[in-house]
Amino acid sequence: MSDYQTQKKANYTMRLKAIVNELPDFCALYFRAIEPTTSILTRYGYAVDLRSFFRFLTSGAVDRYSGKEMNQLSLSDLNLLRSLDIELYLEHVSMYTDETRDDGKLIENNERAKARKLSAIRSLFKYLYKKSLLETNCAALVDTPKLHEKAIIRLEANEVADLLDATEQGSGMSKAQRRFHDATKARDVAILSLFLGTGIRISELVGIDLNDIDFTKDQFIVTRKGGNQETLAFGPEVKAALLAYLDERNRIVPLSGSENAFFLSLQKRRITPRAVENLVKKYAKISTPLKKITPHKLRSTYGTMLYQESGDIYLVADVLGHKDVNTTRKHYAAMTEDKSRQAAKYIKLREEQPVLPDD
Repeated sequence: MSDYQTQKKANYTMRLKAIVNELPDFCALYFRAIEPTTSILTRYGYAVDLRSFFRFLTSGAVDRYSGKEMNQLSLSDLNLLRSLDIELYLEHVSMYTDETRDDGKLIENNERAKARKLSAIRSLFKYLYKKSLLETNCAALVDTPKLHEKAIIRLEANEVADLLDATEQGSGMSKAQRRFHDATKARDVAILSLFLGTGIRISELVGIDLNDIDFTKDQFIVTRKGGNQETLAFGPEVKAALLAYLDERNRIVPLSGSENAFFLSLQKRRITPRAVENLVKKYAKISTPLKKITPHKLRSTYGTMLYQESGDIYLVADVLGHKDVNTTRKHYAAMTEDKSRQAAKYIKLREEQPVLPDD
């Protein structure tokens, strides 16, 4: 495990422990039980969602729990919960003001966010019921919110070229952006080339260390979701971009803790996911202003291009690190639009009538 992944796991472990201390005591049993089969990020996400749920129950929204502190809830209290209470919670989180924040910001949760919160609740109740700590599993009676398929947004071949050209040339930038462009151009081209040429995730990219890249074999090591390490290959264009940045990287003295990081920020620290998101947004806004492009959209672009060239969905699934090939299908689902347009050309509702000359 890389230094980045080790530190990331340590940070989230401490954050998870802090939240578990706020939750009812029986939650500690649950998180201990799922530790061997889940990643730290999954457990942290579940903890955040369960804290939201128990805060709601004790906020006065459900009379049976009004006046109780969240960490005082017992299994006896939980046995009184009804499926209607969970449905009331899901309705509440559709749009609400978080009273724990000072800014009073209005928070919205779409159907996917609500489905994730329900998944956390179901997982807890399933465990407690399985261990005979609950008399019934009311969470199993709550229907999952209907999930609508989202349109796949990707770059076309000419848009990929435009994005890389805009990054290299700095065209369309403001004066403020141009001041930093020379200092970050090689790095930014390398980052975008790596996304578009290998389809890796943003978390995988920021975690790359200097010794993870083997330029003699044109391959590098990534740490996938769940902590598994895999070796991926890159092509000549990606190699050229990485070597161009490496020449600059070798002249930078990183701050303590970032000595092994391949991609560095202007502050000489390991670049953060937020910084990568911002740089992708900056260049995409210049080259493709009508499309909202994110690092994940670049990953979708790679998946679609690879499938178009290979026709092998299992190859795409393997390279993208998908455990389920059905997940991969979304990366080439956007191709159905192209096929639809092609099919439309074959259909004629009326025969074209010849144009008669005027008398």
